[in-house]
Amino acid sequence: MAASLSNPLQTELPGHFVDLRSDTVTRPTEAMLEAMRAAPIGDDGLDGDPSVRQLESAVAARLGKDAGLFVPSCTMANLLAVLAQTASREQVVLESNAHMYTSERGAATFTNLFYLGVPGVEGAMDLDRLAEGVQGGGHKLKTSLVAMETSHNNAAGAVPSLDYMHAVHGLAAARGIAVHLDGARLFNAAVALGVAPDAVARHADTVSLCLSKGLSAPVGAVLSGPAAVIERARALRRMIGGTQRQAGLMAAAGLYAVEHMGARLAQDHARARLLSDGVNAMQGVLRATVPQTNIVQLDVSRSGRDSAAWVRDLEAAGLAVRPWGAARLRCVTHRHIEDSHIARALDSIRAVLARHGQA
Repeated sequence: MAASLSNPLQTELPGHFVDLRSDTVTRPTEAMLEAMRAAPIGDDGLDGDPSVRQLESAVAARLGKDAGLFVPSCTMANLLAVLAQTASREQVVLESNAHMYTSERGAATFTNLFYLGVPGVEGAMDLDRLAEGVQGGGHKLKTSLVAMETSHNNAAGAVPSLDYMHAVHGLAAARGIAVHLDGARLFNAAVALGVAPDAVARHADTVSLCLSKGLSAPVGAVLSGPAAVIERARALRRMIGGTQRQAGLMAAAGLYAVEHMGARLAQDHARARLLSDGVNAMQGVLRATVPQTNIVQLDVSRSGRDSAAWVRDLEAAGLAVRPWGAARLRCVTHRHIEDSHIARALDSIRAVLARHGQA
């Protein structure tokens, strides 16, 4: 009988499982582990860690920014970007389904900042509604930051166009408002668009980049932007407990990830499309989104069972996915997923459909 994913003592799935819960399950490569073993290290909270400094400089250069800051998570990077560029009783405007709005919101929770969500399509805010939302003066709050996201976590990995990002940045800049990009999966977006990462990052003042998703580093993120903003963020990092000591061990893996792991993300995108096409070819009660990157959402609303029931059924059939609301499942391809795993995942879905007479 399949082991339960709810078991808090279970640290990994059984070998027969296909794990599509997230690309955060990726593990470091042997080359990353070797880089960690060989990394020169120091105390990043005192006189600095040379491997951390190298990572920060490399990411900033790759994204076309002045400076970088290594932090434990992309959530912290986004929080620091907000705190470093806003003041109490000001407003942050972002797409209403953005991860920073629906799942993080640390700055709104711990400060007197206010978040305004703007409706959008596939992660792209309606520009007219955005222009209205950032209008300050009178009874309206001053907007000090606009945030974008790419690829878009909640919009099935959608990648807003560069023209859209350019328009958002121009609209904000004309009003003296800074722009932050939640680029947790920025390299996925760049691959999908067929451009270098800096071509995406240039449409924002500050950018966060997660190292531990598709890039496969074990932990960490980098916030990049203007030198003065990053220095403020560095001071704030200490205040919220983000200072690390011999962090070069992790930074070395992150540096290898940034330098070597971006190009292979196209494989993850192709396998996500295989999964989507396979589900839609069943022509049954399930509908799969057509992915731009490595995230596929399955609509289970016509099946008569909610997403929690589907997660349990698929677990029993050897496939691990995540519920994404009451009527959707999220599947994420990554470095440990091959074509054979997609075939097995589709077999698991067919088995559940057959068990309920819906094949």
